[in-house]
Amino acid sequence: MLSERQALLLKEICSEYIKTAHPIGSKALTKKFKCSSATLRNDMMVLESMGYLEKQHISSGRIPSEKGYRYYVDHLMEPKKISGSDMLKLQTIFSNRELDLNDAITKSLEIISDITNYTSVVLGSASKENNLEKVEVIPITDNRLIAIVVTDKGHVENKIINLEESVEAKEVNKTSELLNKMLKGTPISDVSAKLEFEIKPIIGNYVKNYEVLYNAFYEALSNFQNEKDVHWEGKSNILKQPEFSTVDDVKNIISKFENKELVSKIEETDEEVKVYIGTETSLDDNVTVIKTKYKALGKVGTLAIIGPKRMDYERVLNLLEYIKSEIEKKGGSNE
Repeated sequence: MLSERQALLLKEICSEYIKTAHPIGSKALTKKFKCSSATLRNDMMVLESMGYLEKQHISSGRIPSEKGYRYYVDHLMEPKKISGSDMLKLQTIFSNRELDLNDAITKSLEIISDITNYTSVVLGSASKENNLEKVEVIPITDNRLIAIVVTDKGHVENKIINLEESVEAKEVNKTSELLNKMLKGTPISDVSAKLEFEIKPIIGNYVKNYEVLYNAFYEALSNFQNEKDVHWEGKSNILKQPEFSTVDDVKNIISKFENKELVSKIEETDEEVKVYIGTETSLDDNVTVIKTKYKALGKVGTLAIIGPKRMDYERVLNLLEYIKSEIEKKGGSNE
């Protein structure tokens, strides 16, 4: 455990670095602590030796380490009330009766990403709780297709379909037309059964090589029903953070946003708002993920905010807590 002075010093360094993104030198802290630069420099060296601070360059000041941020979040952060302007923006959304719960969640995350410059994501229920809106098919080759599956809730999933043998484009189009005609409005959870018992017996009347096409579409649509409904806001915000200044950094983090394993890891969380820093995130050593679960309309979802380790923790924690409470309030009122 840190001494009172060490804790205050670490808190000030974390707070200033979060605001400025510039390493903190001892001279910048003399007014705050009313002691000499040499004394502060010695205290900072002790914190560095304990693993709470680190240096990016030999001549620069210090920045918080992952251990330093963790101590700051667990012991030093002070509760910060959500600002009036932030609250008003969010209240306007959740009090709008014309918006259903999904739309309100999406718009609230859009606002969060806009006002924080971080990335936000909501993981909803599995797609099987949606209805099928349409299936679009784009042939790539004679035996390879892209199927674009769209639900009534706006969930879109692209599926690569590899056919066992070559099929003419017109036969693919006939299959697509039949699927859309018979499956539009069908709950995703019922699609597999409808394919097997209603479409399979008649597809041969319309399409040559129907077994090849039927088997391919059956597999694609059956897998789709287990996909999570994922909505991102502000993916490009990561580009605005100085921590991700190189092309390789950006490519690395953006590619991870597309990784389904990341979605699974984000989903693994408790109902409380939890903070995962650096290596704790399983995403990237330079990011923080703050996430929580919500319950509304009998369903469970996950909210997460992703930003640099130099995140405004106090603000984001309070925003996420507030959104969670508003979602559950709106969801509860609609039950």
